[in-house]
Amino acid sequence: MRALVAGMLLALAVPALAQSPYGDRAEVKSFIRGLVERHGFIEGELNTLFARVYRVDPVLQAIVAPAEIAPWPDYRALFVNPRRIEGGLAFWKAQEALLARAEREYGVPAEIIVAIVGVETFYGRNPGRWRVIEALATLAFDYPPRASFFRAELENYLLLARDSGLDILSVRGSYAGAIGIPQFMPGSVRRYAVDFDGDGAIDLSRNTADAIGSVANFLKQHGWRPGEAVQRKAGIPDQAAGDRAIDLGSEQRVGLANFQVLMRYNRSPLYAAAVADLSEVLKKNRGQSPIFLERR
Repeated sequence: MRALVAGMLLALAVPALAQSPYGDRAEVKSFIRGLVERHGFIEGELNTLFARVYRVDPVLQAIVAPAEIAPWPDYRALFVNPRRIEGGLAFWKAQEALLARAEREYGVPAEIIVAIVGVETFYGRNPGRWRVIEALATLAFDYPPRASFFRAELENYLLLARDSGLDILSVRGSYAGAIGIPQFMPGSVRRYAVDFDGDGAIDLSRNTADAIGSVANFLKQHGWRPGEAVQRKAGIPDQAAGDRAIDLGSEQRVGLANFQVLMRYNRSPLYAAAVADLSEVLKKNRGQSPIFLERR
């Protein structure tokens, strides 16, 4: 049923087009001219680039049926499970000094950073398989519901590639165009990524130090409140304090101000709740032998 609904949504949102390079499309040519005017790109180079970029239908299928539409128990089980917990504890142990430093400098607990990296890419193991340029172009020009957002991200990606010397066609990421260990959108890479190991370059795909520091910086810049909790059991929210009632279908809880910050990373309350839950389990089980791990 879910696949049927996704297919119906895709058919409604995205008109069928013959497979041709984006460089042939009038709206892409207009987009290119805008980049030339705003940022001084060379029009011929962008025309050559987009002549090699094609629509990717699985990207469109993925965006209309994301994991966040699953029922909360199923969604939670994707991320709060023995493999993800054990992997998180191993990652924490291996990166203990970097995580402690990030916590000191940015005020974000180590377990939150670990949980985000765990939910996003299984601690860097699954950073995505799609060419970022094609994922972004597909959503920018063939997904009308969020075309303006993805056109802005495509623009940011081209600027990022130019400024950082990236090979535009080789970088791979998520179906939404998110990049690297922490899955930053290109605009977030440009605004919030940091050179945490001081080697003179920012690399979120292969440099764990930069990924850790960048996650912490992102949360700090979006208002993370050091020393405060993320959530509590259901009750009466204190709206003045930034609390929000969270309905997860089978469960209710109150998201505190830091819960809202996690939703700046991913706007789904299920995502924020999964990160919060995984972080709590990781903190509780830190230092335990795997056979003694508590799963909740």
